[in-house]
Amino acid sequence: MREREPSSSHGAATEGVLLLHGIARRASSLAPMERALRAAGFATLNLDYPSRRAGLEDLVGLFAPPAAAFAARLRVLHVVTHSMGGLLARAWISAHRPHNLGRVVMLGPPNGGSEVADRLHRFRVYQGFFGLAGAQLTTRPDERLHALLGRVDYPLGIIAGDRSIYPLESWLMLPGPNDGRVTVHRTRVSGMSGHITLHASHALMMRNAEVIDETLRFLRTGAFARAGSG
Repeated sequence: MREREPSSSHGAATEGVLLLHGIARRASSLAPMERALRAAGFATLNLDYPSRRAGLEDLVGLFAPPAAAFAARLRVLHVVTHSMGGLLARAWISAHRPHNLGRVVMLGPPNGGSEVADRLHRFRVYQGFFGLAGAQLTTRPDERLHALLGRVDYPLGIIAGDRSIYPLESWLMLPGPNDGRVTVHRTRVSGMSGHITLHASHALMMRNAEVIDETLRFLRTGAFARAGSG
């Protein structure tokens, strides 16, 4: 876990950003995004969590206390996530919504699940690597998961990618435009405020300069530059 003040010299920020990485990742994967946020004047809390060792509900319980403590220091708390971190953000907001919640940006979130998980979640190799949370990323309807994630009634901007560095998965498992892990269609969720598709891959989108620029734009204004695209 890394909590940092902004890089400016104007004292503590009144706005901050909670960053949540994706499954089988670490907080360091969001380091370029975090640096850009700090340079823009936001305080940051970039959390590591054991994404492969527990289900979504238990993972939320692990990071909820430090997230609440961080939120208590701020006037506004925003959230930026990558991949499964988007589902964690939804579950956390549903159960522990801070009174000062601002805007949320999700990068490549499997809001509608992933066909890759559909095909692989029963295999031991997949189960061993992605754990309990990995099995919750399928596209099949799940009322318990739906209740856990809650409804989106806050400003949410979603950035999808349409480039892949996983040609086999994109060709065999993912119908339609995709980022190698999630189709553009399945990043969407009812209640979202904005959605765009950029030329970025799932694995690297959080380092993509245009993705970072659009994330900052949504946090500042509540809209993307290319409103309605994607």
